[in-house]
Amino acid sequence: MTLLNGLYKFSFKTVRGTGCGVMFATPSGKLYGGNSGSSFIGGYTVQDGVISSELKMSRHNHDPGYVPMFPVDNVIMRFKGAHHGNEVHFEGGTDALPGIVFTSILTPIDDADAPPPGAIGPNGLINGLYSIHIRMLDGIDGGNTGVMMLHDGRIRGGDAYFDYIGAYTAANGKWKGELVNREHTPSIGERPLFGGHEVGVGFSGTYDRDGAEGEATALAGKRSIRFKAVLRKLVEAES
Repeated sequence: MTLLNGLYKFSFKTVRGTGCGVMFATPSGKLYGGNSGSSFIGGYTVQDGVISSELKMSRHNHDPGYVPMFPVDNVIMRFKGAHHGNEVHFEGGTDALPGIVFTSILTPIDDADAPPPGAIGPNGLINGLYSIHIRMLDGIDGGNTGVMMLHDGRIRGGDAYFDYIGAYTAANGKWKGELVNREHTPSIGERPLFGGHEVGVGFSGTYDRDGAEGEATALAGKRSIRFKAVLRKLVEAES
């Protein structure tokens, strides 16, 4: 198998540090992903078993308290890699950071237990990659950021520690859905609210051409936690 397809966890390593995120790949050669700070949008080609990818890295988290690992934005990153079992191992970098080599591994995320896609009605939500910014309600301090791929009633996404799989329905400016929030990389206490739990989430809200928002309830263990989520469209995707 040489083509990429579905949701992956990515991990990377450089001399300056390590990190993780999620990547959604299509068999037609498109890549949509990100983590808690940046999005990665581009594509890949396959020739003689070598996978070449080019991605634009753009910051989506502009919170003053967030400090990115690298002081660059809107840069092109290029990688070459190959399959190693069910993983894909890459090496590459960007001209904006000369001498910095990124080694990265894509690992498939099992989404076999995802709910079936929801129905999309008139004036449905636009398919694409969105940033998601979460703010806790009911006096709970905290929040989170990540990316979410919305495509024909399916939800696939995540951040540096968690992946999201789910489904939604949308029509005439209103949407609702469900998803499961799972930990793909141990958060080591950095996200103690959901860390270590597989969390079910139900939500409803509104949307327009630029994004969506909604209120959600998460069931973490025996706790019921409410939060508000705001999504902003980063790029429109193929239908």
